[in-house]
Amino acid sequence: MPAPAPLPSPAPLPAPAAPPAGGADLPACSRSVPYTARTHGYDTFRIPAVVRSGRGTLLAFAEGRRSSASDTGSIDVVLRRSTDGGCTWGPLAVVAAGRGDTRGNPAPVVDPRTGQIVLVTSYNSGAVTEGQIMRGEVTAAQGRRVFVQRSGDDGRSFSVPREITADVKRPRWRWYATGPGHAVALTRGRHAGRLVVPANHSAAPAAGSTDNGQEPKYYGGHVLYSDDHGHTWHIGFVDDTYDGVHNANESSAAQLPDGRLYVNARDQHGVAVGNRLDSHSSDGGRTLDRPFAVQPTLDDVPVVAAGVLQQSGPRGALLFSGPSVPTARQAMSLWRSRDGGVSFSRAVTLSQDRAGYSDLVEAGAGLVGVLYETGAAGTYERIEWRKVAV
Repeated sequence: MPAPAPLPSPAPLPAPAAPPAGGADLPACSRSVPYTARTHGYDTFRIPAVVRSGRGTLLAFAEGRRSSASDTGSIDVVLRRSTDGGCTWGPLAVVAAGRGDTRGNPAPVVDPRTGQIVLVTSYNSGAVTEGQIMRGEVTAAQGRRVFVQRSGDDGRSFSVPREITADVKRPRWRWYATGPGHAVALTRGRHAGRLVVPANHSAAPAAGSTDNGQEPKYYGGHVLYSDDHGHTWHIGFVDDTYDGVHNANESSAAQLPDGRLYVNARDQHGVAVGNRLDSHSSDGGRTLDRPFAVQPTLDDVPVVAAGVLQQSGPRGALLFSGPSVPTARQAMSLWRSRDGGVSFSRAVTLSQDRAGYSDLVEAGAGLVGVLYETGAAGTYERIEWRKVAV
């Protein structure tokens, strides 16, 4: 299909903030800003996701929120491409248009066998809120639905969104969100070739309960996966305890060198102490090796969506990105794990500015790219690209 018409060029980049801690030797083009609030006809850009294509092109996805920073309303999935490692970004393109409704939670993945970019996103009516959906006050058409698209031309254009809700959403589920952040293509083990999309949902209370379904305990994590390059989809593991101890929410995942899948999730106000949960899967996401449990070495991270990435190469570490103030979305940092996610240690802090959601991608030559929400006065002033050696 032809590429969507580009919107006007962005405003000039803001002056850089203080250099990252420990970052005296920065790689070339270490910082740029693909998305700035109140440009391109959008009030706010949120929910970053990034992948690097087989040709080396960076694809930076986000939600373009038309009228406000709210999660509700007219929201598009947008994209900017960089062919020079993030130094500059091409025109903004609308990949999935909300047209007054909400399209978001981009979860892109590069299929290494076909070279295509597969994009899974979520949808709901722009007239309803997450709370209304969780309380069961909306119709199926208004509620959360799931779509897939693909690109065979390095992200220059994408197919029309195709609905897969019936295959990946259980009847009892109400809320549903893919990612956000990049999905995973398994490259090792008996499930090599599988595409895995971390996701979360909320469930309806049991019959006779006095709960309305908006209580955080009804959140749970799961994955959806495809073994045929994104043509058909299935539900993998499902976290369905709903006891309020661990409330798995927005999730991210990475395949470890031993072939296992590492899954890390936001804990949405569970009673257990800690804001991050994790687990592993030894069967490509079909089941979890153990239930989600608190990851105590990430206690500095607030309640927020975060990124994970397994670096390639014999010395590659498992990386985690997120703000580093437990009670505030501030000070974007990277953590490193040398034991497959058993424990993490702080590796670098990028800035002391406000910081929100983030995603990670390998940026070549031992470098890691971080795409994240940030700002000096507000968390959602811009989505910034940073390239660092970790």
